[in-house]
Amino acid sequence: MSKITAPDGDDASRPPRVVALGGGHGLHASLSALRRVTTDVTAIVTVADDGGSSGRLREELGVLPPGDLRMALAALCGDDEWGHTWSQVLQHRFRSEGDLHGHAVGNLLIVALWELLGDSVAGLDWVGQLLGAHGRVLPMSSVPLEISAEVSGIDPREPEALTTVRGQVACASTSGRVRSVSLIPEDPPASPQAVKAVREADWVVFGPGSWFTSVLPHLLVPELAHALVTTRAKRVVALNLSPQKGETEGFRPETYLEVLREHAPKLGVDVVLADTGTVEDTAPLTSVVGELGGRLELADLSRGDGTPRHDSDKLAAALERILTN
Repeated sequence: MSKITAPDGDDASRPPRVVALGGGHGLHASLSALRRVTTDVTAIVTVADDGGSSGRLREELGVLPPGDLRMALAALCGDDEWGHTWSQVLQHRFRSEGDLHGHAVGNLLIVALWELLGDSVAGLDWVGQLLGAHGRVLPMSSVPLEISAEVSGIDPREPEALTTVRGQVACASTSGRVRSVSLIPEDPPASPQAVKAVREADWVVFGPGSWFTSVLPHLLVPELAHALVTTRAKRVVALNLSPQKGETEGFRPETYLEVLREHAPKLGVDVVLADTGTVEDTAPLTSVVGELGGRLELADLSRGDGTPRHDSDKLAAALERILTN
């Protein structure tokens, strides 16, 4: 797939600057696609994970949770032998009966560099150089965050009653339905490099990913949210292929956009990308997209293997069409 150049009016010799927001598997999918489309990709990653290896390192050392940052770096590795090898090394988890069990090599490498350099962004840049990453990875905030969600349906006797659930893992795995999310601390500091990347971008891509725990949190960091609303960049929202139990159970395609608008009423959207197989009725989705000021793009994006995951090649082709129009 050929790389595209900057939009009209910019230096045609440079690639478009694209910022991708999210975390976990959804951001991994968008980065795996975007690095095939442009050579100027910056991932801005949520830092609220409190489970697994990341949660243990966060609790023990007081660092940013490295797991989603690691996954983003792995997604930006190249398709050559060097890239494949380092991606596997970064994602490798130890299996043992001791304290190392479950830790990802990449998490330990990232935290080691943070301790040596005393700078989270510099540490990630060093890992990126080692991997030959096709882009840059930044945390959305300079401090570890906690997600708090208002959830309904936990008590079957009072299905509309709201319960406050705290922690990313708890919010993502709740038996109820998430209605809204907030961050603790309430007004966290944004990563200055992340704000700068958004302001200088040509395109900003939201999603796919866990909607309440990976995508929306970026809009709850005040300085970053202001940059996302006021940037000259065009904004793309890539919708998920299926709802997630608890977090987005029962969501229709347009529901993701309605929730996005509730959390960021001033945010405009230029393009919404959705999978043809998940949109049964285009009318309500097209209506909400129009209310946000954008246009709807439909494409076959699924792997087609029964899993609710995007195919990197198909997603890359769809994003290339969008970024060149």
